[in-house]
Amino acid sequence: MKQKLLLLILILSGFLFSHAQDPTRFQEQVDKLFSAEYDFSPDKKLVVFTGSSSIVMWKDVQERFPDFNIINNGFGGSHFSDLLYYYSELVTKQTPEILFIYEGDNDVGSNKKTSVIYKDFKALTKKLQRDLPTTKIIFISPKPSMARWHLTKQYNKINKKIKRYCNKTPGYEFADVWPVMLDKNGEVLKDIFLEDGLHMNKKGYDLWEMVIGEFLK
Repeated sequence: MKQKLLLLILILSGFLFSHAQDPTRFQEQVDKLFSAEYDFSPDKKLVVFTGSSSIVMWKDVQERFPDFNIINNGFGGSHFSDLLYYYSELVTKQTPEILFIYEGDNDVGSNKKTSVIYKDFKALTKKLQRDLPTTKIIFISPKPSMARWHLTKQYNKINKKIKRYCNKTPGYEFADVWPVMLDKNGEVLKDIFLEDGLHMNKKGYDLWEMVIGEFLK
């Protein structure tokens, strides 16, 4: 009986490991980001944006905030756990004065438990407090979308926990993009997304610029 139980545990462990999220799938993206060179103005503050595809696809973020030196270190499809894995390459290499982080969207989309997502979030903040004590850090709320509207309850749960942490922790702020992305009835706007209903078009980023810009004044 014990041998059968042990065999079952080993089989299940192998199954879970084989289906685990593999952060090395981003290695090529991260290598390109890590090796990128910039010709920045020495009199402007350095701002780093990192996180999943909503950051990757914000192609004109530098043009929108010309008073800053902007680095876009987004890597599409990433979770909090992936950013932890590539932390030194994407976060601490440049020692930014201001850091924007957008993660959690794909965590929720992958049906991770809120407790698991928050655990990874806290692990990230622990590293940030140790390595970037003078950096202004802003977590962007995992956004609403047409494609994942059915997961609104889960989004609200993790956003509430992240917001609470940022509000009580010096040096951390929470950029809530939900209000500007909803209509007067509390439904997600339909004309701010690409055809997939998940990624934003220019109208969507216009709304984000309004929110993010407040943290760069």
